Amino acid sequence: MSENNIIAAILAGGKSRRFGVDKSTAKLGSKTLLEHTIEIINDKFSEIIVVSNNNIKLNSKKIIKINDCIVGQLGPLVGVLSAMKWVKENKKKYSWIATFPCDTPYFKNTVVDEMIQCSKIKDSRLFFLKSKNKRHNIFGLWSIDLIDTLENDIKNNIRKVEKWADKIGIETIDIDDKEKFGDFLNINTKEDFTQAKNLFKK
Repeated sequence: MSENNIIAAILAGGKSRRFGVDKSTAKLGSKTLLEHTIEIINDKFSEIIVVSNNNIKLNSKKIIKINDCIVGQLGPLVGVLSAMKWVKENKKKYSWIATFPCDTPYFKNTVVDEMIQCSKIKDSRLFFLKSKNKRHNIFGLWSIDLIDTLENDIKNNIRKVEKWADKIGIETIDIDDKEKFGDFLNINTKEDFTQAKNLFKK
């Protein structure tokens, strides 16, 4: 993946209010939700950033854990900015960041191939996955060139990914024909987690 200038960032810095505890560490089978996400994308990237404000253990040198660059767990946009800043501060050559949530354990790693193709398109600096008329705002491909605009807008209290993306302008990656039931099951509550466990058993 290094030749594609893309680094992965798993966004795991949320407060998990509706879930009750840090959901990235909740066990689905023998693995945590975070470990499921890492496993799905691990072979696609030479380096993976995990943005988390919690104490988590990572067992690979290619996986780098960082905290949000702004204290206060202010949402996914800050997580994306944190990953961009890490790339800049460490003088990495990546031009794009591919973002993934830590709480959607059944997506297919073929979405990464779709992102690779989009990284070769020069007309847009932001792409989100879309399926069944729903835009998946955390499954994104973000140009590093957006870093200054993103930081300034966050300082001006823009917090919602959807609002910021609509302001910037985005392209969607339509994967209707590739999606299967449960691929984008997002675990926000204990009820969602029960559904995920039932899918896991199948």
